[in-house]
Amino acid sequence: MLTHYYTIEKDGHFELEIKKSRFICHLKQVSDELEAQEFVHSIKKEHGKANHNCVAYLIGDYDEVQRAYDDGEPSGTAGVPMLEVLKKRNLKNVVVVVTRYFGGIKLGAGGLIRAYGKAVSEGLNAIGVVERRLHTQVTIIVAYPASGKLENSLREANYAIKDIIYSDVVSFLCLIDHEQLTDFQANVIEWLNGQVTFKLGEDVYCDKRIVN
Repeated sequence: MLTHYYTIEKDGHFELEIKKSRFICHLKQVSDELEAQEFVHSIKKEHGKANHNCVAYLIGDYDEVQRAYDDGEPSGTAGVPMLEVLKKRNLKNVVVVVTRYFGGIKLGAGGLIRAYGKAVSEGLNAIGVVERRLHTQVTIIVAYPASGKLENSLREANYAIKDIIYSDVVSFLCLIDHEQLTDFQANVIEWLNGQVTFKLGEDVYCDKRIVN
């Protein structure tokens, strides 16, 4: 399980016109190749009258699945440039389909490469890219006298407090970056002179938007 990776913020599409041709970039997060293929099929069905529906996707923690399809455009002028944009942005588990409605002006091989790359690049900028970081849910259990000091210390250190539960003890539910977990626990132990109990919960991914 990766501690962090980059992906798109949400599914969506973006359209631009290049020399009278319409280029529509469709982007989707996927978890496996079957899901990617189903998305490609749905776009081809929706845009069955388009001249081309070119495809690229990267899937897997280590990009185990990489595909690029030109769908009738000259070999290497569509799918590969699209895939290269995904790789350059270090994205994972993303499929992109660029639909082209031909406008009557031929672009040539170089023009096609630039056009398909631009469609994906601008589509990503419009839809948004996030860094997805692995976080661990941590419950800190302390006695009432220590709760005020702990809360102040957590807030001063900018740790995220998701909830505070009051019972016979006080429980602070925090969401901590997986790579900071050891330091976090050491800090809390130091603040409270060891008078604390930790319960580790599940790991979840949290997104942070990347500003271009």
